[in-house]
Amino acid sequence: MKGHTKFGFAVSLLGWLLMMCATVLAQGERGALNGIVTDQNGAVVAGAEVTATNIETNIETKATTTDAGVYRLPYMPAGKYKITVCTNLPCRLTWQYDAADYIQKKLGIGFGETTEDSKYTLVEGECMGTCDSAPVALVNNHRLCGNLSPEQIDQLLAELK
Repeated sequence: MKGHTKFGFAVSLLGWLLMMCATVLAQGERGALNGIVTDQNGAVVAGAEVTATNIETNIETKATTTDAGVYRLPYMPAGKYKITVCTNLPCRLTWQYDAADYIQKKLGIGFGETTEDSKYTLVEGECMGTCDSAPVALVNNHRLCGNLSPEQIDQLLAELK
């Protein structure tokens, strides 16, 4: 190789390594906590300070409600159970329902969010390579659950309590 070719290869390799490191760092175990603050009469409370405290680390995260009483605490530590649901086409079309939508409705949260009790964090996932057992979900990056019917999802969530 000539000198300029080796240099170009080294620069390309360095660029690729930097991109891979950034990708790994961006995939932290985080969720968000959202809600609406209301008074005893059901009226929204604007400007209220909301504080969430991690009971294990005693670290507080604060937010102030909007004029509509809405707050969002982003970048919260993930819940005890991180459920990653495959949202690629085979998993969405295998059954006569959408497993991702079912789990979101069941937990009352969207992707990237954590339940108020910090038990579940829901993550949108890419293909997990098990399309033959779609729809699939991965619990805490270790337990792969496939052929998920609504009944099996209910059973899985009951087991995780």
